[in-house]
This record gives sequence, C-alpha cells and structure tokens, in this order.
Amino acid sequence: METVLKDSQYYIELENKHGAHNYHPLPVVLEKGEGVFVWDVEGKKYYDFLSSYSAVNQGHSHPKIVQALVDQAQTLALTSRAFYNNALGPYEKYVTNYFGLDKVLPMNTGAEAVETAIKLCRKWAYEKNGIEENQAVIVVCKGNFHGRTTTIISFSDDDNARDNFGPYTGGFVSIPYNDIDALKKVAKDKNVIGFLVEPIQGEAGVYTPDEDFIANAQAVCHANGMLFIADEVQTGIARTGSLLAVCGNCTCENKCEKQATYTKPDILILGKALSGGAYPVSAVLADNEIMEVIKPGQHGSTFGGNPIAAKVAIAALEVVNDENLIQNARKLGHLFRKEMNRIIAKTDLIVKVRGKGLLNAIIINDSPESDTAWNLCVAMKNNGLLAKPTHGNIIRFAPPLVITEEQLLDCVAIIEKTVLEFEK
Repeated sequence: METVLKDSQYYIELENKHGAHNYHPLPVVLEKGEGVFVWDVEGKKYYDFLSSYSAVNQGHSHPKIVQALVDQAQTLALTSRAFYNNALGPYEKYVTNYFGLDKVLPMNTGAEAVETAIKLCRKWAYEKNGIEENQAVIVVCKGNFHGRTTTIISFSDDDNARDNFGPYTGGFVSIPYNDIDALKKVAKDKNVIGFLVEPIQGEAGVYTPDEDFIANAQAVCHANGMLFIADEVQTGIARTGSLLAVCGNCTCENKCEKQATYTKPDILILGKALSGGAYPVSAVLADNEIMEVIKPGQHGSTFGGNPIAAKVAIAALEVVNDENLIQNARKLGHLFRKEMNRIIAKTDLIVKVRGKGLLNAIIINDSPESDTAWNLCVAMKNNGLLAKPTHGNIIRFAPPLVITEEQLLDCVAIIEKTVLEFEK
C-alpha cells in the first residue's frame, strides 16, 4: 500500500480539489497555535500577525478559554433557546455590565450580528420612531466591510463581493467614510433611521478616521432621531488600545473605566475576539428601549446563546482584564508605528503606516492591481511571520494582544529584513 506524504502541498491540493474556492490563502498549512505563534505541518514556527482577523486577540489556545470550552462541552453543549440553561443568564449579566448596555441578543458570527442590528434598527424605527413601514433607510459608508450575506453585500461597494449576487436588498444609502457633512446632509431625511459604521475600516486597509468623527457622528444621529450603530466585530475588545474603538483616546490604566471619551453606541455589534477565537460567538447589545421591540419568534438562532458560547465569552473577556490587553495594545501599537516609520525612512517600498493600537497597516508603493504586497507577504512567511494583503497594495498587521515588547521587536526585525531584501 502506497504511503501518502502529508506535507503542506498535500493539504493545499486537498482543499483545492474538494473545497469551494471562496478564499485565496497564503501558501502555509497550520496545525498548531500557542500564544503569538503558529506551526505548520512541517513543524516550522511563525509569528501570527493576522490573529484570524482579530479574533485571536487573547492568543492562540489560551488555557483559560480552552478550559472553559472543554468543561462546558463535557457538561452541556446545546439546548437551543427552546429551554433555559444555567450558563446564558450569567453571561448576559456579565457582558451587559462589561459594555454598559442593558440587554444582549446573542448570535454566532459577525455577519449574523450585523444582520441582527439591521433588523433591530428597522423594527425600532417602525414601532418607536413613527416611520412608515418599509420606508426606513440606514446610512452606511463607502469602503465598508460588514460581512457577505445577501443584505450586507447589497450596500457594499466591493465589486468582487457584490457582482452577480443580485437582486439586492434596498433600504440603505452610502456616504464617504469620515465625512461628517455628508452624514448631516442625509440625516435630514426623516426616513433615515440609523448609521451603521466601523470605527476603523479594517478590511479597507485599516482606514482610521479623524479623531472626532465617531463622536460627531453619534451627535448627528441623536440630533436627528437616528440610532448610532457601531460595528466593533474587528475593532472591539482591546484591539485598538481601548476596550472599544469608540472609546476614543483611552487613558484607562488598570481596567476599562469608560471615561469621558467613550462614545456609547445605541447598538453595539461584537464578534471575533468575544470568544478569543475558540468558538463562534457574536452579540448585539442595546438598551431596553431599543431591545424590547424584539418579541418571541421574531429573531433567533439555534446556536445563539448556547452554554459553551456563554462560558467561553466570559473567560475571553476576563482574560482581557486579567492580562491588561488594552494597555498592552496601546503601548505596543505606539512602538510598532514608530518602528515602521523608521523603516519607511530607509525604503521606497512602503509609503506609510497607519492604525491604532495593534490594528495597523502599511501601504505598499505600487498599484492595488499589482502583486507586490502578496509577494512581500510570501517573503515574510519564508522569514517566519504571517500577514496578508488587503485591497491589493495594503498589508494589515494585527498580532495577538498577548505579544510582548521583545516579541514585537523581533517581528519588526523580520519585517525590516524582508523589506530591505525585497528591494534588492
């Protein structure tokens, strides 16, 4: 009997043959992760500088999170919401207190949570705000990425995600990101009832708006009877150096104190790092006056709010506080951008670095249609660091927030070495 060599190429070919081609992964096959590191099937070790698109903020295989998952899985995994369970209520109390909103509607994925927020905003508009049924309009931003469901791609301007998936869902109007005057203009329409926005546009290349954009956007919403909806699926839970990106220039030292810079969303959307990447967990939070419009049978999910998710999410959020991940992201984010600017001064390959906390990106000096960023990521992979391009000529850097200063500087050295070698 012939023995099959199960190396990286074997697994890559297996996926290509039997899986849908809806992703274009970097050519590396991973089998183990711990903290900031991952290992491929050949045993090579890498720094993870993507963190599963910021889902693994707490690091790979965090023992506290894994233990919570295992313990609950061995006790009770799923009841559906046909019955109460003894894990959901304590989680709901914990997460609402943690983020300062009255109620939570638990879901599983980020896209599901965005869909939930859209439904919640519309129902509130019809039942609480006097909008005529089927006339509600939600404002979104150009360059947004909120997921890939049919409704969400209907207001996307990413042609690749949108083309040939119509007919599209109406009820949305798109304005330029970081344009408060454009928001003020569309807000004059009485049927405009909400503003759905990413505090930082991650998929668009870590596009960071003006410091006062989020606070001003909330003020415009409230002045015009609109709901301010923050999609913090990627930016939330310590990634940007504050608990939420809407916290602004956070100065909390030991825990989140929600100081004056906090811009409280009317609807808050969370996912990804809500579980530390160990399990699909997402959530939509709002105060009573908004959340009470949802009645039994009007929205739900078989897995949403399951006992494993509840226990895992509590553990993941406890890790954020226990290990000072907010403060670490803030401190090391400043250091990373300083080091990137030092490298930029030595090369023509990188135009600029931008970001906040440990959500950053470098812009490559080439067109978005070029393969330069991709090739640079492959070269970094070969040198022991994993990152991925977004929007063609932009490379996003987002390591797990448990990274140390020594490890970060080691990663900077890998990036610098790769960039300088790449230019030759």
